[in-house]
Amino acid sequence: MDAQLYVKQLRAGRDFGQHDAMAGGMANFVYLVGDRAAGECLVVDPAWDVAGILAAASADDMRITGALATHYHPDHVGGPMFGHSVEGLAQLMELSPCKVHVHKIEAAGVKMLTGLSDSDLVKHDGGDRVAVGGLDVQLLHTPGHTPGSICFRCGDVLIAGDTLFLQGCGRVDLPGGDSDEMWRTLSQRLSTIADHVMLYPGHDYGDRPHASMGDVRRDNMTLRIPDLPTWRRFMG
Repeated sequence: MDAQLYVKQLRAGRDFGQHDAMAGGMANFVYLVGDRAAGECLVVDPAWDVAGILAAASADDMRITGALATHYHPDHVGGPMFGHSVEGLAQLMELSPCKVHVHKIEAAGVKMLTGLSDSDLVKHDGGDRVAVGGLDVQLLHTPGHTPGSICFRCGDVLIAGDTLFLQGCGRVDLPGGDSDEMWRTLSQRLSTIADHVMLYPGHDYGDRPHASMGDVRRDNMTLRIPDLPTWRRFMG
């Protein structure tokens, strides 16, 4: 991995949000990704314990200069969930104001759940890049889990949110989910990601916190479905 690239993987309930039982049960990963030399980073999907996330960045002498949202679900951006109020982007705006980068299709959902306004958001298309220090993070539009789901590529790192896990992929039975689009994302949109790139998922659902795309392709059944009819049968 490039020595300039800073990537920190934080697990809810372990590295932050230790006193929130729901945070631990959801097993979300939050990421800090940025330029080590510049001391600047972006936070991916800040939720559950924003002060704890900010403290983790500060402990590494990194300053959060922006936020990236993989999708609008409350365990990733904050908001009401199962009768629980999840901290997220709204608290980030209070404690460390910055722009929030989202896919343009996902912006309405983010605003609805978090109370953020258009002025808080930067709306993107797939293929856009967000600068952090002297590095760029590329936004890959990967619909399926939600219409505007994004994966973030920086160097040899892919932060996949709920699009792809080490085992399995994101649910497609929630509002906005689309099973056929998920198959196209997994079989086509992510097919060009090289085997050596490290996959960092949105939840701690595997036996490891991250793995190479080569290992994931070998072990993850959802990446070995040959065609759409077979996928439809596989997904029920």
